[in-house]
Amino acid sequence: MLNKLFTPEQLRINYTCKMNITCHGAARVVTGSCHQVQLEKTNFLIDCGMFQGGKDLNRLNYEGFRFNPRDIDFVIVTHGHIDHCGMLPALVKNGFQGEIYATPATVDLLPIMLGDAAFIQEKDTEHENRRRERMGQKPREPLYTTEDADRITPMLREIPYGESMKISEEVTIRFRDAGHIIGSAIVELFLMENKEETKVVFSGDLGQWDVPIIEDPSFIWNADYVFMETTYGDRIHEKRKPRKEMLFEQIISTYKRGGKLLIPSFALERTQELLYLLSEMKTERADFPDINIYLDSPLAIKVTKVFRDHPELYDEEARSRSDKPFDFPGLICTTTAAESMKINASDDPAIVIAGSGMCTAGRIRHHLKHGLWDPKNTVLFVGYQAPGTLGRILLDGATEVRMMGLTLAVKAEIARIGSFSAHADKNDLIRWIEAFREKPKKVFLVHGEGKISDSFAELLRDKGFNAVVPKRGNNVMV
Repeated sequence: MLNKLFTPEQLRINYTCKMNITCHGAARVVTGSCHQVQLEKTNFLIDCGMFQGGKDLNRLNYEGFRFNPRDIDFVIVTHGHIDHCGMLPALVKNGFQGEIYATPATVDLLPIMLGDAAFIQEKDTEHENRRRERMGQKPREPLYTTEDADRITPMLREIPYGESMKISEEVTIRFRDAGHIIGSAIVELFLMENKEETKVVFSGDLGQWDVPIIEDPSFIWNADYVFMETTYGDRIHEKRKPRKEMLFEQIISTYKRGGKLLIPSFALERTQELLYLLSEMKTERADFPDINIYLDSPLAIKVTKVFRDHPELYDEEARSRSDKPFDFPGLICTTTAAESMKINASDDPAIVIAGSGMCTAGRIRHHLKHGLWDPKNTVLFVGYQAPGTLGRILLDGATEVRMMGLTLAVKAEIARIGSFSAHADKNDLIRWIEAFREKPKKVFLVHGEGKISDSFAELLRDKGFNAVVPKRGNNVMV
């Protein structure tokens, strides 16, 4: 259960050391970002994210925090993706009473994202408990409820990009734009001990350069220690053609077959980027087909409003557009289940954008149930698919899948556009870390699958960096 606590001996924390940084998640895995920073008088977290992926990863969410939530003074959230913030309601449920610091856009996103996550927790637990009842097993509590998620809002505190804020006598923080999603932040920590300052940087999730809507990732010029993501540290994103052209090719080929283009999409950032590009194509291309474009995600509809509310975070190109990139003819936003079901009842070609991005939940599963068997259709992946998810299983070439109590033949075309990733690739990551004017004393590589982080560490060592890959539960003595 979540109220299970671990003793200092179990955690192997050396409390005689004044500064400890412990990786509780996103260590040799991509999800579950959570790093605990302990000073002589201050104890806080960088992110409190949910593990996402297959059953083994999801099970980690139920193990309990490896620290006492009551002892945490505050939390710094890098951005609004669930693998970075999704356990905040559980933290509150188990006694956390401090403040939560984030950029203004992230503060707007967190109640939306966490409210949706709580709703999913409650519904999934209801389904699981019906199964447990049939098997004579004890019912399970949800990780947290919508009531727990609602308790987050009064704890939120905004810090705009570039402004330094002294949180305690030992800790000053400053956010820089990470270029990953709207409001995403690189965290600069200025930590005081014995009148000496140590600077620790957490990259959060870094974005690509030259992508639509938001600004490029910020360069950081100096730090003593860096915690850096490595999601795509072993590959280069496909850039043989602009992503807009590759998307148009998928639209046209599916339209000519008379099928539906089903796009599993993350509600935050990926959906808005798709809408932005679709609005451009409809304006620029006379050969764009006359078809309906469905945004079939109540969560994405709410998130898109946050994008509209923060034009100050757009890049120069997006700010210069005279049209409304998230509102255009042919776009139909479906909020109710009845509206969603009508999409599958129609045989007309269409573009359907629905969550969840890895096909683990949400309306996309219903569209797959009705469309996977049909060779006229295309399932187009535009984001990361964690091991064990339905999305990864489809990408890996499954000819049939088990879902929603059915075994479904996979006859639809399965496609992927890798360049849509909101994460920096290997070259982007190198570009970012090499911008430091002096090499940090140590670079800790997190937020990546183990083999990927290991290979990127070797690459950095060859370039003269002291790079290490911590395991979950490792304590980094700074």
